[in-house]
Amino acid sequence: MADLQVAPWTLVIPVKRTAIAKSRLAPAYPQHRPELARAFAVDTTAAALASPLVRAVLVVTDDPLVAADVTAAGALVVPDLPATGLNEALLHGATVAAAESPAHGVAALSADLPALRPAELTAVLAACTAPRSFVIDLPGTGTTLLAAAPGVPLDPRFGVGSALAHQASGAAPIELTGIESVRRDVDTAADLAHAVQLGVGPATADVMSLVLGAATGTEGLAC
Repeated sequence: MADLQVAPWTLVIPVKRTAIAKSRLAPAYPQHRPELARAFAVDTTAAALASPLVRAVLVVTDDPLVAADVTAAGALVVPDLPATGLNEALLHGATVAAAESPAHGVAALSADLPALRPAELTAVLAACTAPRSFVIDLPGTGTTLLAAAPGVPLDPRFGVGSALAHQASGAAPIELTGIESVRRDVDTAADLAHAVQLGVGPATADVMSLVLGAATGTEGLAC
């Protein structure tokens, strides 16, 4: 990686209000779903900030608790404008990021990567040498990271089938091995179980300890 000419990156992480986030976790974790969504965002942000190629993390959110947590971790926060969807939030964040640091590349990163490892993220960012690059999630249809070189529009196309949509838009897929933590986004209980196997960050681990306590009857009502 030392021989590569890499630009520093600003990462844009969109976070829904946790009251409505991660709805597919509700059947398995009805009591702890909001806390899990918040913890995912905190662990993702902290891991991103630990990468030497990341110069700043910009979190786009209207959730005050998430905003306080990620600010404490060292991220910047902007409101979710115009509050009309994920791609619009990313466009807003990318615009702010490019205005503040025009020499930096801008990368959109999923907020639900609780097992994210800084070294794997660094390897991915170092491999983002095309004008636009993206990482396909483990199921093979979605996108966990979309990167644009300095001065290149991000052009996010997240949603159902985003991997094909990003590739059709001209973005180059990152084909590295050993980056499971960058590809392991969490939408379901099975996803979370796999993330736990990979090793989740401290915020998620704390919530999972509450889940275990609830399941064993040491926290009162089961989750």
